[in-house]
Amino acid sequence: MASSDSLAQTPAAARPPVPAFAGLHQPKPLRFDPAKLDGLSERLIKSHWENNYIGSVKTLNMIEGRLAAALADPDLPPVVYGGLKREELHRTGSIILHEIYFEGLGGNGRAGGSIKQALATAFGSFETWEADFRRTGMSLAGGSGWTVLTYNLHTRSLHNQWAWDHMHGAIAGVPLLALDMYEHSFHMDYGTAAAKYVDAFFRNIDWEVVDRRYAQALRGGAA
Repeated sequence: MASSDSLAQTPAAARPPVPAFAGLHQPKPLRFDPAKLDGLSERLIKSHWENNYIGSVKTLNMIEGRLAAALADPDLPPVVYGGLKREELHRTGSIILHEIYFEGLGGNGRAGGSIKQALATAFGSFETWEADFRRTGMSLAGGSGWTVLTYNLHTRSLHNQWAWDHMHGAIAGVPLLALDMYEHSFHMDYGTAAAKYVDAFFRNIDWEVVDRRYAQALRGGAA
């Protein structure tokens, strides 16, 4: 067994990567049959999952390796290190939001559970929540971004939030449901008809998943 002195003398590049820079992220498989969604084609879902989501997983693994090497280089310009950190944040957000998005699909679109009543209380009615979520999504149509239903651990409140890219998000906001409004998420099926895509998204929401996420967020807020 190596002594602590010998480990201290081991060059940083030769040491096993610590978890923060290990680059060992693995994509999560789809939890539903993409051929059975209502109004979202198998071709669209597979392309989105394989190219955009898995692409971000692979890129984050690469960036973490580069960060490990960069940290060991005292002469690396700060602007270069800053670019790596920005890309780390960007890809991390992409992975998380895509996983929330895909995990929220595969249902029948009928809301229920404690989350439905909580949304009705927070917005005045469930229908008002839905209208706000849809309009937030359509405000991004033709551009890029996400609409995210979040529970904020600090304010202990539910909100629909607008995100122009993978790095936008309110501090302490826990995502419960995410709608991808980048064109790659719908253009193959709907072209520029983003409203039809949003309709299809709502028909496929798995509200049991959203309700479980809400229950977990409430436990986190209580803690």
